[in-house]
Amino acid sequence: MLRRTTLLAALFCLTPAAYAAEPPALTLFENVRVFDGKSERLEEGMNVLVRGNTIEKISKDPLSTDGTPSVQVIAGGGRTLMPGLIDAHWHAMLVRPTPAALLTDDVGYLNLVAGAEARDTLMRGFTTVRDVGGPSFGLKRAIDEGIVAGPRIFPSGAIISVTSGHGDFRQANELPRVVGAPQSRQEQTGASMIADSPDEVRVRVREQLLKGASQIKLTAGGGVASPNSPLDVSTFTEAELRAAVEAAENWGTYVTVHAYTPVAIQRAISAGVKCIEHGHLMDEATAKLIAERGIWLSTQAFPDEMADAFPPGSQERAKAFTVFAGTDTSITLAKKYKLKTAFGTDILFSKRLAQRQGELLVKFTRWYTPAETLAMATGTNGELLALSGKRNPYPGKLGVVEEGALADLLLVDGDPVSNIELLQDPAKNLLVIMKDGKIYKNSLAP
Repeated sequence: MLRRTTLLAALFCLTPAAYAAEPPALTLFENVRVFDGKSERLEEGMNVLVRGNTIEKISKDPLSTDGTPSVQVIAGGGRTLMPGLIDAHWHAMLVRPTPAALLTDDVGYLNLVAGAEARDTLMRGFTTVRDVGGPSFGLKRAIDEGIVAGPRIFPSGAIISVTSGHGDFRQANELPRVVGAPQSRQEQTGASMIADSPDEVRVRVREQLLKGASQIKLTAGGGVASPNSPLDVSTFTEAELRAAVEAAENWGTYVTVHAYTPVAIQRAISAGVKCIEHGHLMDEATAKLIAERGIWLSTQAFPDEMADAFPPGSQERAKAFTVFAGTDTSITLAKKYKLKTAFGTDILFSKRLAQRQGELLVKFTRWYTPAETLAMATGTNGELLALSGKRNPYPGKLGVVEEGALADLLLVDGDPVSNIELLQDPAKNLLVIMKDGKIYKNSLAP
C-alpha cells in the first residue's frame, strides 16, 4: 500500500511544468510573400518563424533559430503565405448525410462520416469553422485531442427553434408536443432543440453552454430545409429572443440568429442579437439598422446547385431559389452600408458541394475585390470569432499573419490576391497546410 501511494505521488508530481521542459517545435518559412489577412498588398521577401503553435517573428532579415537542431525550414521560393481560411457558417455534422439519414442512421456512423469530412475540410485550407448548429461537440474534442484531423470548431451546439420553426424536423406522429415527454430523435442527438417560451429558451441555451458552446444559434425566421417552415414567418417572440441573449451574455458570449426577412432581422436586433445569419431577403431600411447598431452579417453566395439537395417540385427547392434570388440585393446593400460582413458557405447534405468550398469563396469577387474577399475569410472572420470572449475555445488571434497570432497558415503556389481562383484547386495549389503550428500537408517535403 505504501509503495502504491508513493508511486501515485510520483506520478502527480509530473506537473505541466515538467512536461514543458522540452522546447517547442520550430518551423521557419523562408522567402515568402505574406498576405496578412487585412492588407490589400503582399509583403515580399519575408521570413516567418513559428514556435510551437504561435507566430513568433516576421522579418525581411534572416531569422535565427537559436541553433535548434529540430527546426523545420520551408523554402517558400517567393510563394504566398497567408492565414488559414475560416468558414463562419458551417455545420460539421450535417455536410454529408441526407436529411433522412440524419433522422435515422446510427449516431456512431454519423460521427465517423463527419470525421472524414473534417479532414477534407482542413485539406481544403479551412483551418477554422464556426459551427452554427449540430451535435459537433464530440467531433471537436476528437480533433482537439489529435484523434481526427480537422479544423478548429467554434460550436453552437443544437440549433434552438420553436415548434414549426426552422430546425423542427419532427414527424406528424410526434405531435402534440408535451413538455417533459420523451424527446424527439433530433433532440436526442443534439441536432436541434425546441423551446416555446422564454423559460424554455433559457434552459436550452444554458444546456448548450454547459456542453461547451462558444456562441448560441436560434432560428428567428423561416428556413429552406425545414419542411414545415415557410420563409416569410417569424418564429421566436422578442421576449424569447431576449431570454436567449440574456442567458448567453451572462456567460460572456453572444447569440446569432438564422433570419432572412426584415421582420425577423429587426426583431432579433431589438432583442440584442449580435449577428444575423443569411439576411438574403432584407430591405434597405433593415440594412441601415444593421449598420447603425453595429450588428454582424454572416452571409453566403449560394450556388444554384445547392437546391439539388431537395426533390424537384418540392417546397424546399422553391424556397431555395427564392433565397438565391435575393443574394445580389443583400450583398449590394451590405457593401453600400459597409456592414461588418463575414463569409460562410452553409453547405448541407452534399459531399460534392463541400468539395467546392473554395469556389464559393471566389464567388464573392462578384461584389468584392480578391483582396477584400480573402480578408473577409481570414482577418474579418477572425474578428467575428472573437465575439465569444472567454468562451473562445482557442484563446489567441486567428485569421492573421502577425507576431503573436496562432499559427494557422497556408503556403499557396502563386498569388491569391491577383489570382484568387487558385483556392478553387486546393489539392494542387495549397502546398503547405499548418494548423496550430502542426503541419498537416507539405508538398515541398523531400
